[in-house]
Amino acid sequence: MARLMGWRLGLCRIRWMSISSFSESKSDDKRFYIITPTKTLQLRTGCVKDRVAWIEALVSARSEYSLGGILPSDRNGGSFSTEKLRDRLHAEGVGAEIVKDCEQIVHSEFSQYHVQMKQRCESYLSFIGSLPRELEAVNSEDATIRGNPQSQLFKPDFSSSGKCSEYSNTESSEDAGKQEIGKMSDEDEFHFYDTRQSFSDSVASPDVKVRYLNYGNEACKFGDSLAADKTNEYLLSSAKRRSKLPEPVEKERSVSLWSMIKDNVGKDLTRVCLPVYFNEPLSSLQKCFEELEYSYLLDRAYECGLRGNGLMRILYVAAFAVSGYASTDSRPCKPFNPLLGETYEADYPEKGIRFFSEKVSHHPMAMACHCEGKGWKFWGDSNLKSKFWGQSIQVDPSGILTLEFDDGETFQWSKVTTTINNLIIGRVYCHHHGTMSISGNKKYSCKLMFKEQSFLERNPRQVQGFVKDADGTKVASLMGKWDESMYCVVSDDASKLNSHISHQSAGATLLWKKNEPPADPTRYNLSSFAITLNELTPGLKEKLPPTDSRLRPDQRHLENGEYEKANSEKLRLETRQRMARNMQESGWKPRWFQRDSEHGTYRYVGGYWEAREQTKWVGCSDIFGSFCDNPKPRVSTLYTSASV
Repeated sequence: MARLMGWRLGLCRIRWMSISSFSESKSDDKRFYIITPTKTLQLRTGCVKDRVAWIEALVSARSEYSLGGILPSDRNGGSFSTEKLRDRLHAEGVGAEIVKDCEQIVHSEFSQYHVQMKQRCESYLSFIGSLPRELEAVNSEDATIRGNPQSQLFKPDFSSSGKCSEYSNTESSEDAGKQEIGKMSDEDEFHFYDTRQSFSDSVASPDVKVRYLNYGNEACKFGDSLAADKTNEYLLSSAKRRSKLPEPVEKERSVSLWSMIKDNVGKDLTRVCLPVYFNEPLSSLQKCFEELEYSYLLDRAYECGLRGNGLMRILYVAAFAVSGYASTDSRPCKPFNPLLGETYEADYPEKGIRFFSEKVSHHPMAMACHCEGKGWKFWGDSNLKSKFWGQSIQVDPSGILTLEFDDGETFQWSKVTTTINNLIIGRVYCHHHGTMSISGNKKYSCKLMFKEQSFLERNPRQVQGFVKDADGTKVASLMGKWDESMYCVVSDDASKLNSHISHQSAGATLLWKKNEPPADPTRYNLSSFAITLNELTPGLKEKLPPTDSRLRPDQRHLENGEYEKANSEKLRLETRQRMARNMQESGWKPRWFQRDSEHGTYRYVGGYWEAREQTKWVGCSDIFGSFCDNPKPRVSTLYTSASV
């Protein structure tokens, strides 16, 4: 932190102060709190970035050392004995000269390691020593800004014995009563960071049943609580996401699909445009990213693989493959079909991922995506083949999804069939059915069966599956529902895995659970995560290319509740989109993706994030702009098209 603030500080050997947790102020984006067992220390930085840096430094320091103990000291001078090594080599008949060389190599390597560790230790000690002065400087600046020279929040004094004493003088009216955590205002929403355990460890509430599954001499910790899941996502983010959609400007008028079909009998369907009433304010490109809502499952899979637990890795990958369907529950509206060349980016530092997608083909319609996470990459393309059955539509996705970890292990799978029911009469709903095979390039593979729904089924939306090793032996079973949760059972006895088991069986462990819905889901029934996908956060619009879905006018008008404008823009864009097939036949190629073979998967060619840094979008046309042959849009309440 001393380096972050630009100060040159000396070395001060002290104990760590006893900290219970850190928290951020919601009412003041420059203020945060250090909560100790006896006091609540209040800090205010000069800018938002400084507050983020402070929290990151405190969390990082806590992760390196246990805050309840004493920092390692150099008591033995860095010396160690190679006597055991020397005796072992002599016992194997190794010559004296070779033994001496081995001892010198070990001593040299240890000395370098010792110097590095000593430098790191001194760096952290310097940070601790700088804390009193930085706190005083922040409070002095705060008092000057507020025009109250007597306003000093606290003045800590660290003694050589490691005790921290604080006192508080007169506080401003805004922060009165915030010195003790129990008296803090409800307007501050805090993110707590428990300093008594590693930042990456799972936190379980007292009523959570925590189990340990031992496989390959490695224990993986699980808890039947989403509190454990949240700690695997970064809680620090420079962008604050919205929690609800904007209030609609106009009152929406419902449209009867049956009357629309009746009124358009005999008309050219390629010239008929479906009203935005049947759309949700998201594009299909954004829906692709919505399937990564539970990306923390891939983070966990990566960590299990690093520990040598390949079985738990594929179990988390399977849970992730199922979790992507959770957002489709009770979603009556369809997303906007993207225009040819339309793109979408998602940079979510709080989740540790960056996502990018592009519509790469208009006929047949295909989209490609690429995502980078913490230790993994995910990519794939999607092309939908649909069949209309009168009351329902069957959608068969084609395309391969690929997940690659940094250690070289990869998994591939394809999505299952989706059927949308009650298109004409009744409540529209969808269900997913079929078999999903997850193949890996190492030891394990997985097969999941999405059970087809029937009228007499009492327990619909079930998913069951199993994991096999390289010998074809079942080593784990999975069960759950694609709209609720997934569980696993690991056993060395294959006969137990072949029998009918459920999540209530003994030893069943929770892998994934669906997040709670937002307080105001609107008629679109969007999840809390989906509500943030089309948001234009401050400063984002200037960085986006002209092809990004957030800039699509009909989609933006629909989100704002401007339905007449949305219908007009949708008709204009559909008229423009009819030229896309001619563009593709004339040799148009995607800007950011390229096929590895004639019928292979589209792969990201790179360059997008670099272009974003420089805001140079060469080759990206304004696909949402007007054109000379644009006819005047005819506002109508009865539209539809297969293109948008």
